[in-house]
Amino acid sequence: MNDPTPDDIAGLAAAEGLGEHRGTVLPKRQSALMICNFVFLIVVGLFCFVLPAIWFVWMAMQTPNFSRKAAARRLHFFEHGLIETDRKGRPVAFRWDSMTALQEITESYVNGIYVGTGYRYTLHKQDGTVRKVTNFYAEPERWGPFIQQEIAGAQLPGMLRILQEGQQLTFGDISLNRHGVATRKRGAVTWTEIEDVRVDNGVLALRKSGKWLSWSSKPVKDIPNFLLFLALVDHLRHSAAVR
Repeated sequence: MNDPTPDDIAGLAAAEGLGEHRGTVLPKRQSALMICNFVFLIVVGLFCFVLPAIWFVWMAMQTPNFSRKAAARRLHFFEHGLIETDRKGRPVAFRWDSMTALQEITESYVNGIYVGTGYRYTLHKQDGTVRKVTNFYAEPERWGPFIQQEIAGAQLPGMLRILQEGQQLTFGDISLNRHGVATRKRGAVTWTEIEDVRVDNGVLALRKSGKWLSWSSKPVKDIPNFLLFLALVDHLRHSAAVR
């Protein structure tokens, strides 16, 4: 959505130096089928047990279809960051060049049948502010990767300078430097020893040369700024290979 930015959002964006407004994501409204399901479950709950019916009513009232507060929430994207407005109407700004994001993408199955994917991005500011942004907002498969790409683009040059100066970078419990990678449990290995880096079912696996099993496996959800992390690993492995 590209409607005019509200004055409070525009003011906060200017104060944080977020630059040009790129677009706004709205809450995802439930489909007619989902609303019918809620109604059916409420009716069944009333015939069977009162408490389940009350719970389904409460769940329905939290959706943007019925809640004005939920419908008013927005996810605003700017040139240098984003602003998220919570249920109480409180906006918080995050800058690409200083924020941290943890992503958790979970596919759900019932009796082996795929029923949906859950998206949760936990955003951190340097002042300790935390916001959880989920598939409450429409099209998380688009804005989620976009957040990671913008963070990587903004922070990668500075991270490379830190590495060139001989310093170390830490992503969760994984540490990187020009010479190799280390974890608290596995110790350290050089980049030339890392034969393969891959992601499978939400798990990052680092495989050491000559070993069948992974040297280290970490859930992606535990690695901050995951796309930035992968870009650094790729750069460091390539640099070690050509030295």
